[in-house]
Amino acid sequence: MDRNAPKILLVDDDKDLLQLIAMRLGAAGYAVRAVESAESALACLVAERPQLVVTDLRMQGMDGLALFDAIRREAPGLPVVILTAHGTIPEAVAATRRGVFGFLTKPFDGQVLLDTVADALRLSGASGADSANWHSGIITRSPAMESLLEQAHRVAASDASICIFGPSGTGKELLARAIHRASRRATAPFVAVNCGAIPEGLLESELFGHRKGAFTGATQDRRGLFQAAEGGTLFLDEVGDMPLALQVKLLRALEERTIRSVGSSEPAAVDVRIVSATHRRLEERIAAGEFREDLYYRLNVVKLVLPALAERREDIPLLAGDFLVRLAERYSRPRLALSPEAMEFLVAAPWPGNVRQLLNVIEQSVALAATEVIPASLVRQALDSGAPPLTPLDAARRAFERDYLARILKITRGNVAQAARLAGRNRTEFYRLLERHALEPGMFKASRAHDGETSEASRVSRVRS
Repeated sequence: MDRNAPKILLVDDDKDLLQLIAMRLGAAGYAVRAVESAESALACLVAERPQLVVTDLRMQGMDGLALFDAIRREAPGLPVVILTAHGTIPEAVAATRRGVFGFLTKPFDGQVLLDTVADALRLSGASGADSANWHSGIITRSPAMESLLEQAHRVAASDASICIFGPSGTGKELLARAIHRASRRATAPFVAVNCGAIPEGLLESELFGHRKGAFTGATQDRRGLFQAAEGGTLFLDEVGDMPLALQVKLLRALEERTIRSVGSSEPAAVDVRIVSATHRRLEERIAAGEFREDLYYRLNVVKLVLPALAERREDIPLLAGDFLVRLAERYSRPRLALSPEAMEFLVAAPWPGNVRQLLNVIEQSVALAATEVIPASLVRQALDSGAPPLTPLDAARRAFERDYLARILKITRGNVAQAARLAGRNRTEFYRLLERHALEPGMFKASRAHDGETSEASRVSRVRS
């Protein structure tokens, strides 16, 4: 089965019919998962998001329309086709008005089913291999991310402006590039600019270009990024940090589809699709007078929200594995692997820096790894997590006792009689303690104690004698 084959969730409490339809769809090249109840279907949606649901109408427990209502709440863009042996015209009309994609009455023609499935997948943007290539750089098995990708693919076909919200490090530019690849502008340029990284005095020239002599240092005409992205997509990253004065000029450019270079009074027509992104809450900046409300609505025609890495922990092993493969190749260490404990630590970590932080942690771990298996201690160090997890009392007591015994053996250079006196124990009990911790007095006889330590041992021994 092609790993990029569209996934279909099939739901019917008639086992024989379920198997028959599954075989027919499987023979047509689809990846089919078949379940016998609506409740099982909802559980499947949590585990893995399909591109289409085909469900019977009349089932024990939750019926097909109730399942559709639940799907619409969880995944509004997921198409649903309903099958029934009890179909009536009023039921079909009611179902389609509620948003059901198709309504087929049993017995149905096999080709009609396949045509309906193909239409649903095509309109939802998941009809074949091309649907996987556009977001090939985005690794996920998270239902939340898969739902977001469905929305992104659907809106990519239009020219509507998109604003991507999400914490820093979640991959907003990666999603913007995927949207560009899925759009009709894919063969034209994708141009990205970080509005928060360029000084205010240079950002206008960077976006709109300038004419020779427009300011000191402008020795020749220069095209701006709007013109560089002609016919394609202009990605305005961290648009929430754009200065207010420039927001007015950006709004005019979007409304009039023309720009004016710095130092020029002549407008120039531009044809670009705007995708913007920010980690800020723009509503708060609008309330504070730091962002124009009219520009917000012009940019935010379609709103996409990237989840934080902590909200998609099921993706952490996939992402970590992919990063490890790529970095191991770069560092010429192809056998590197993460220990199970290291992976558990990665999955449980808080990840304030999101995917970007995960990449940095894996790279530091690869660079510092002395063995082929990366231990949890290296991952913890790379995460800068501060103090290690609290040690259980028994382990802490044992560790203290071992370190205490080793210290006084160092002080006495392995002299058990003297060490026992320092510890306030008789020799028999002291030997028992050494045996418990696998400490041999001979290990310390050759070590050279500092003069201060020797003096301390002699002084304490004299006092105790």
